[in-house]
Amino acid sequence: MGRLTAGLVTATVLTVTASGCVTVHGEREVVPSATRAEAAQALTDFTDAYNRANKAYDPALDAGQVTGAFGATTQAGFSVRHVTSPSGNARYTPLALGDTAYAIPKQAGWPRWFVADTDSNRDQDDKGPGDTRWLLLFTRGGPDQGWKLAYLSVLGAGDVPAFKKDKDGWAEPVRAGDTSLAVAPKELSADYASYLQGGKPPVFADGEHTSGWREARRKDAVRSGRVSQFIDQPLSEGDFAPLSLRTADGRALVFFAARHFERQTVAKGVRLDITPDEKALLTGRATSSLTREWISNELALVPAKGEVLVANRVQGLVGVRGE
Repeated sequence: MGRLTAGLVTATVLTVTASGCVTVHGEREVVPSATRAEAAQALTDFTDAYNRANKAYDPALDAGQVTGAFGATTQAGFSVRHVTSPSGNARYTPLALGDTAYAIPKQAGWPRWFVADTDSNRDQDDKGPGDTRWLLLFTRGGPDQGWKLAYLSVLGAGDVPAFKKDKDGWAEPVRAGDTSLAVAPKELSADYASYLQGGKPPVFADGEHTSGWREARRKDAVRSGRVSQFIDQPLSEGDFAPLSLRTADGRALVFFAARHFERQTVAKGVRLDITPDEKALLTGRATSSLTREWISNELALVPAKGEVLVANRVQGLVGVRGE
């Protein structure tokens, strides 16, 4: 099963100061990853491209604005819709984002990244604007590359933690290998995959995306004439690397990804249920089994000690194989 990873470029930026001296930025010097104006422009550029792609169901129209887990799932989704609805979506309501706050870390080297905490017109209920907040993580692989959206998470308006910031308002990134946390960010995807497979949970708190998901799978594993097997794999390299910010209370808010498979096998005489979207992604001939592949991005709050809370999961179908 092909890996959807691609390494981000490491580079050095040379800028000329007012005195005419050359200063190295990027490899060693800790600087803000973006100006606030650059972050706002990145959000605008993404929104415009995403709306064009979503209306036309054409993944090419925003391919240059997305990457990582978000890119893999939305590009697959637009490809599917292009097959099932080739004329696009005439009733599409454009995504609108506003009331945005930015958490921009100071960091050295590449990739650089920041988080936009914003309100959307895609609230999940009818209580009015501001019910949910979208956390969008943008990355930039090098000085000659543009900003791309890698992760999207959705939280209740009251559930977004305050970020730790310095006197100038810049956020604090958390190292991938930070061992002062209950789980280092770089280990989170592997631990999560192991937990979902029934392995010893490191410190995951019960919830919809942990114990609740395992219980739902247990109930769906065996049904009349059908057996489902689940496989979970870590996804933590290249464009799927975890990224995290320090919160004001000392925890880490970690964006990370994982890959999931469900193989459904049916008894002789039992028909496989395949949706139109799944048919658009289908490879092979589905006679007795169907393997669905998803990529998800999770948002977790990791304390120094205690339980890890998986606060959100956004998941998309990226492949279907029949046998």
